[in-house]
Amino acid sequence: MAEYMEFPNPNGSLKLRVSKGHFATSHSHINYYVDLTFTKHRLSEARAAARQLAMKYKSSTVIDTILCLDGTEVVGACMASDLTKSGISSINIHNTIYVITPEHTTGSQLLFRDNIIPMVKGKHVLILAASVTTGYTVEGGIEAVRYYGGEVAGVAAIFASTDECFGYPIASVFTTEGILDDYDSKPSHECPLCKAGKKVDAIVNTYGISYFK
Repeated sequence: MAEYMEFPNPNGSLKLRVSKGHFATSHSHINYYVDLTFTKHRLSEARAAARQLAMKYKSSTVIDTILCLDGTEVVGACMASDLTKSGISSINIHNTIYVITPEHTTGSQLLFRDNIIPMVKGKHVLILAASVTTGYTVEGGIEAVRYYGGEVAGVAAIFASTDECFGYPIASVFTTEGILDDYDSKPSHECPLCKAGKKVDAIVNTYGISYFK
């Protein structure tokens, strides 16, 4: 099993839990596994992350809908609550914000059913991801929002190894700067760990991590 390191967030009580090794995702190989389980599913941490992310949009961005990727529904709901709360300087005060998740086709494309499309079409949609590294997941979100007639209002993430994705700046709680400066994400055929003969320790995806026995 993994040994985790914890890095506190300077702007709050959250901690980033990471394990160093050789991990395979569906799009790349990475040398750190960033465990966001508690931040996504524990209400106190989700609320703290949502508060930090909402601060970046309260006074500057109209948001009608939050599109939650990677199991970030709890964080998304907390963000919607924070953005529409009275007593704060927010241009979304008292407005309803939809919190939605996409359906995935067998080809990994994002799909919205007819009953969900009105929450996207003609709306300002904030894309919320757990992490942004390769950007493939967020790219799918951007394409889906545009296809269904929505306007991308921004991209937010709990963790991001880059500050931009397909022309959109990324608002994040954690970055690699100062804590994971050697973070690396490469296609499998370019992976330096594979080339060095190091076996993959585990497979990781949106749901978590599975170690090889």
